[in-house]
Amino acid sequence: PPEWVPPAGWRMRAGTVAVCCLLCAASGLPAARSSQGDREPHYRNCVRLCERNNCSGAALRAFGKMQPLHMLATGWRCADDCKYNCMWATVGLYIKEGHKVPQFHGKWPFYRFLFFQEPASAAASILNGLANYVMLNRYRAAVPFQSPMYRTCISFAMVTLNAWVWSTVFHTRDTLLTEKMDYFCASSVVLYSIYLCCVRFLIDDSLHLLDVKRE
Repeated sequence: PPEWVPPAGWRMRAGTVAVCCLLCAASGLPAARSSQGDREPHYRNCVRLCERNNCSGAALRAFGKMQPLHMLATGWRCADDCKYNCMWATVGLYIKEGHKVPQFHGKWPFYRFLFFQEPASAAASILNGLANYVMLNRYRAAVPFQSPMYRTCISFAMVTLNAWVWSTVFHTRDTLLTEKMDYFCASSVVLYSIYLCCVRFLIDDSLHLLDVKRE
């Protein structure tokens, strides 16, 4: 049979479609706002007083001496501890008055475990990453390297693995950097998924796979 030749400019067309879809989806997103919990005066006053009393001078030095090594290594600061403790103080006040538990900074409250800020979410991200890694190895074992979609699918798996790594980092320690990396890498998975879908429509490798199996 004749050698398979991809249509000219197919990668550029697929990439253009993927970018357009992502931009259209992003244009419909609502503007980010603060949450009810961190707007609460009790929470703000608590954080302000905690930072003033515990995060300067001798109190800060005492905090540094008492802080566990694993908390220090993951960048937990005195101000972060103040926000964490004041968050739960505010949650306790809400529950005591019969109100629903509010969100803080766009997220529900989680109990910290060791240095994991959101242990359940971090564990879920790790498991998703492991599942992705297992399926990547199965794909490598089952699909021939000569397949036209082989490198595209391997690249997609790498992009997805990277996203789950940053998701784990973000749920372990929420900072401005880890938040941006988590959202950026998650967006890259969506973008690459659209690209992969477009490429899959443009390429028919069924005959190619049939020829490889006959060999």
